[in-house]
Amino acid sequence: MTDALKRLSDEGVAIWLDDLSRKRITSGNLAELIDQQHVVGVTTNPSIFQKAISSGDGYEQQLADLAARKVTVEEALRMITTADVRDAADVLRPVFDATGGQDGRVSIEVDPRLAHNTKATIAEAKQLAWLVDRPNTFIKIPATKAGLPAITEVIGLGISVNVTLIFSLERYREVMDAYLAGLEKAKAAGLDLSKIRSVASFFVSRVDTEIDKRLDALGTAEAEDARGKAAVANARLAYEAYEEVFSSDRWLALDKAQANKQRPLWASTGVKDPAYKDTLYVDDLVAPGTVNTMPEATLNAVADHGQITGDAVRGTYEQARAELDAVEKLGISYDDVVQLLEDEGVEKFEASWNDLLKSTQAELERLAPSEG
Repeated sequence: MTDALKRLSDEGVAIWLDDLSRKRITSGNLAELIDQQHVVGVTTNPSIFQKAISSGDGYEQQLADLAARKVTVEEALRMITTADVRDAADVLRPVFDATGGQDGRVSIEVDPRLAHNTKATIAEAKQLAWLVDRPNTFIKIPATKAGLPAITEVIGLGISVNVTLIFSLERYREVMDAYLAGLEKAKAAGLDLSKIRSVASFFVSRVDTEIDKRLDALGTAEAEDARGKAAVANARLAYEAYEEVFSSDRWLALDKAQANKQRPLWASTGVKDPAYKDTLYVDDLVAPGTVNTMPEATLNAVADHGQITGDAVRGTYEQARAELDAVEKLGISYDDVVQLLEDEGVEKFEASWNDLLKSTQAELERLAPSEG
């Protein structure tokens, strides 16, 4: 069952699970995925926590204790989510040790309501790193305009970061620049650069979803022909940018100081359109030094029938450019699409977080002990 996943891992792609719940940890399922499915990391986001905590499975006792202490709903939510991340980090610790700190990581996101507030994002990132208190965590910071200086500051403090919600090639270059600036700050402060890690989460499927919707509205043969190509093309050109930045003189100076490259991470790799093969965003984005974080359904699909045939990215850049140009020529603005996706991404995570606050508040009130 896991041959395709092993081949993927052998090609230099780190397989991470895009999901977490307390039940997944306590049942031994996470340990099983690490042992049998080559999973070497976990990513979370507000939507994932909303689904997990709203199910109620395994959270009742902690919620009752928090209700008895009369903590605020924000504090309760942070206690619950950081507990899950800490426990998952402990399960993944052997992978972290075996890979010299590269993998075995669990990501937790700053409060999405702070996405446009640099200072608050920095403060929240520091607080989360302190709360989880595990060396194998990533603090997730969104790649908004306000997020960029926060990334530099947090990396400069020696905190490892997963930059999330990257859709555009221009913003991705800004993210890499923010990471290098952070490393330079850390170096100037005398920190050990070999201990600082980062991934850049470049979102994939949502690009096709939005562009295909616009292509379908055109209804022409050319538009039909362009469907389902933009997301992979966009990610492949991101890898080209990664190769360029991490062979620059600026990078080489940091490399000499034992710094680590910021790996590209393919996020949102579950296929939304049933017309496409369900392993599309894994099979077509195989490249060394990358991470692919998959929902469990995608992980199982790759294990069952993934077609891993070696590097699928390098050597495709001209074709990728032509595919994005074809969409632009049909009157669909790339800049408009990627900005919309970033705005929507922030809004969706914020909505999930607000829903989670409401449902957690309701649970705290339900479980609150009667006075006396």
